[in-house]
Amino acid sequence: MSELSDLYQEVILDHNRRPRNFRVLERPTHHAEGFNPLCGDHFNLFLNVDDGVITDVGFQGEGCAISKASASLMTDALKGCPVSHALALFDKFQLMATAPMELEIEDLGKLSAFSGVRQFPARVKCATLAWHTLKAALSRVTKTTTE
Repeated sequence: MSELSDLYQEVILDHNRRPRNFRVLERPTHHAEGFNPLCGDHFNLFLNVDDGVITDVGFQGEGCAISKASASLMTDALKGCPVSHALALFDKFQLMATAPMELEIEDLGKLSAFSGVRQFPARVKCATLAWHTLKAALSRVTKTTTE
């Protein structure tokens, strides 16, 4: 395994064992629920958005190491972000997770730890569930997202 792969694996394991922002916000301005019926990953995402900026974010739920680590890293990346930046980051993450292996993708810092999921189509949904839940929350979708 390469040094970079080892580092990425360690980032995912760390965020799975000690997820950041793993909490319910008291009075979120935005909320959505995400569920992957294929494997049972299930998360609730809570956001506080003030004047177009995500000021606080939390999540609760259960899932595999990839889905929990993805939610943890996503919440870290979103704090203090304008909503427009968060939506652009969603698009970049989605592309990174689903692009053909030969396509060169943008470096997304620690989020690049999930670039390897595109080798395993069954795991793409695990990595992207929190992100689709983010998009649903920002769009004020009340139905549980299963993307």
